[in-house]
Amino acid sequence: MKKNILLSVLLACTSMSIGAQSLNDSSSPSVNKAHSNVEHPVNLFATNDQSTNNSASSNVADNGVSIIEAKGWLESVYVKWMPLEGVDSYRVYIKGGQYTDYMPIDAELIRAYSGYMRADIPGLKAGSYSLKVVAIKGGGETLFSEVTALQVKNYSREGFAHKGFSGVGAYNDDGSLKSNAVVIYVNKDNAKTVTAHLGNGSFTGLQSILNAYQKGNITTPLVVRVLGLIKNGDTDTFGSSSEGIQIKGKKADSEMNITIEGIGEDATIYGFGFLVRNAKSVEFRNLGIMRAMDDGISLDTDNSNIWIHHIDVFYGKSGSGDHAKGDGAIDVKTNSKFVTIDHCHFWDTGKTSMAGMKSESGPNYITYHHNWFDHSDSRHARVRTMSVHMWNNFYDGCAKYGIGATMGSSIFSENNYFRATKEPILISRQGNDANGAGKFSGEAGGMIKEYGSIFAEKGTAESYSPITYAANNKSFDFFQATSRDEKVPSSVVSLNGGNTYNNFDTTSSLMYSYTPDATSMVPERVTGYYGAGRLNHGSLKFKFDNAVEDNNSAPIPALEALIDNYTEK
Repeated sequence: MKKNILLSVLLACTSMSIGAQSLNDSSSPSVNKAHSNVEHPVNLFATNDQSTNNSASSNVADNGVSIIEAKGWLESVYVKWMPLEGVDSYRVYIKGGQYTDYMPIDAELIRAYSGYMRADIPGLKAGSYSLKVVAIKGGGETLFSEVTALQVKNYSREGFAHKGFSGVGAYNDDGSLKSNAVVIYVNKDNAKTVTAHLGNGSFTGLQSILNAYQKGNITTPLVVRVLGLIKNGDTDTFGSSSEGIQIKGKKADSEMNITIEGIGEDATIYGFGFLVRNAKSVEFRNLGIMRAMDDGISLDTDNSNIWIHHIDVFYGKSGSGDHAKGDGAIDVKTNSKFVTIDHCHFWDTGKTSMAGMKSESGPNYITYHHNWFDHSDSRHARVRTMSVHMWNNFYDGCAKYGIGATMGSSIFSENNYFRATKEPILISRQGNDANGAGKFSGEAGGMIKEYGSIFAEKGTAESYSPITYAANNKSFDFFQATSRDEKVPSSVVSLNGGNTYNNFDTTSSLMYSYTPDATSMVPERVTGYYGAGRLNHGSLKFKFDNAVEDNNSAPIPALEALIDNYTEK
C-alpha cells in the first residue's frame, strides 16, 4: 500500500520546483555540477516497442542511488529507486526533448511507496530523455544516479477530436504543456483544499476550480493531475448529483482547454464519474474509474473536440437487471460531436458505450480506435443518429453483442478484431438481431459499412457469423465493402426505416488522416505496452478465464472483490 502521497520529507523539494509551470521555466536550477561523477553505464531496463515488450536498453550510472526501473512511455517517463537511510528527501531532474539541460520536476511527482520511491514526468515531447535522481541531506545534494536513453513516443492524435483543431485539452499536439497552462495536483487529502489561480480569481477545491469556467471568461489551459486514489466524499462537492465531477461551459461548445490526467499507474477515481456539458477542448487520459454512480464519463449535451484515451473503466455502481455492472462506461450524448475514444480498456463492463440519443441535430462525428473491449458485454458502441468510425478495436470475448446501429446512424467498421464475440455487428430489427424481431433494439435501423475485420474463435451458434448484404440484400448485418474507399450505394437501405449510409468516410472534407494497423496485429497492438489502458496496464491486475468468461455476462465475483477492496498500489 502506498504511503501518504505528499510526505513531509518531500516538501523540501518545492523550492526547486516552484508552482505548476516549473518544467517550462528556463530559470530553474540544474543539478550541481560538483556531483557530475564519471559514468559507468550498465545495461538495464527500458523502452518497449509499439506493441510488445521487446526492450531497447537504457544506461544507468549508479553513484549511490539504486535505480530499480526506468522506462519511457507515451509523452511521459518514470523512474523507481530504492530509498536510502538517513536521507531527508529527493530531487529528480530531467533532460531531453524540450529541455536542453537538466531541469527539476515538480515535487508532487515524487512519491513514496512501500519499499521504493517513484517519479513520473508527463508533458514530454517525443525523443530521448535522461533522468537524475538526487538524494538530499541537510539541505544539500549528496548521492545521485542517472539513467539515460529513455525513449518517449507521442500519443496517437488520429480521430475526429483532432479534426480541424490543434491542442485538445491543456497540451500541445507535440505533447508539451501549453505555454500558459496551470497545473494542479489532486489527491485524497487535498481535493477539498487544492487552489488554482485562474484569470483574476483564486478558486479552492476541485469542483470549484472547474466551476470557474462556467462563466465563460476563463479559457486558461488547466491540467488536473490525479495522484493515487480519490473516492466519493474526498472532493469539495459534485457539480452533478447523478454523475459526480462536472465540467461545464457557459453555452454550447465553450472552449475549456482542460485535461484530466492520472499520474503513474495507480491514479484512480472510485465511486463517481465525470459529466461534460457545453464544453470544447477537454481531454481525459491515463486514469482508472471504478464504481461510478452512473456513467464513468458522460459527454452530455453540446460538446465538441473531446478526447478520451488510455482510460481503465471497471464496474460501475451495482444495480438491478441490466445495471448489475453499472450503467454506461463512456457515453456520448445529445449533440456531442468531434469526439475520439481511443486506447481505453473496458474491464467486463456491461453497457459499455452509447453514441447518440434521439435529439441530435448533427452532424455528430465520433471515432473509436484501439480500444480493448475485454469481456465487456454490449454497446461497443450502440449508435443512434451519429456518424461513427470504429477501427482497430479488439473485441475480446464479448458475451452479448459488439457494434449496434439504430435510428439512421452510419457506422464504418474497419479492421476490427472480434475474438469469441457473439453477434459482433448488428443493425436493429434485421439480420442477426433476432432476424428482424428486434432483440437488440426495437428502434429503426441504421447502416453499417464493414471492411477488413476478422471474426475469430466463433462459437457454434449462427449468431457468431455475420450476415453480409451479399448473402441477404434485405435482412443483413452490414454491407461488406471490397475496398476501404468503396461507397455504399443508396439502394442499400435498412429493413426498418429505410435508412441509407451517408458515406462520410469517403468524403475527404469530413474525414481525418489515419493509418490503420493490419487487422491481424490488433490484439498484440491493443494489449501491448503502448496499448489500451493506463501506463503498464494500471495497478489492478486480473486475468480473465476465457473458457468461462467468454460467454458470461454476469459480474465476476473475484473482479468485484478486487475493485471493492482496492486501496492503492
